[in-house]
Amino acid sequence: MREIVLIIHDIRSTHNVGSLFRTAEGLGVEQIYCTGYTPYPATENDDRLPHLATKLTKQINKTALGAESTVPWAHHESVEDLLSNLKDQGYQTIALEQDARSVPLPEFKPSDKCVVLIGREVEGVEQQLLDLCESIVEIPMYGTKESFNVAQAAAIMLYTLRES
Repeated sequence: MREIVLIIHDIRSTHNVGSLFRTAEGLGVEQIYCTGYTPYPATENDDRLPHLATKLTKQINKTALGAESTVPWAHHESVEDLLSNLKDQGYQTIALEQDARSVPLPEFKPSDKCVVLIGREVEGVEQQLLDLCESIVEIPMYGTKESFNVAQAAAIMLYTLRES
């Protein structure tokens, strides 16, 4: 079975984060990394103010429904270092983003070890991070909207990786 890691970078909404945890759990993601300003559940040695960590955990749980307790996850300060480390471990680094260099998801050929980077709800993955990834993949759109919500886009991508 393909090994899949998910990096959730600079996602603002706790509801999107919770949804991503739940989707990752359902699709057998090995590990989630929360980077940048992405909110994350409370940890044992949390350096955030206790009331803030508790509030964010409750909000994430509202859509994660406990998946934040069953999917291995970590908060990582530097997404650049994380991408480099995972690449060194043999993971194919993939950004999910619309870009001139992106490959349509149905045409994408994943390796046996993939790390998927998703980014900001409105602006998407930053250019300097796209440049660090080996592949950029986009989901073809057939309606009038330009993109899916970040949680739905990640679900489509992760499901496709799991089934291909």
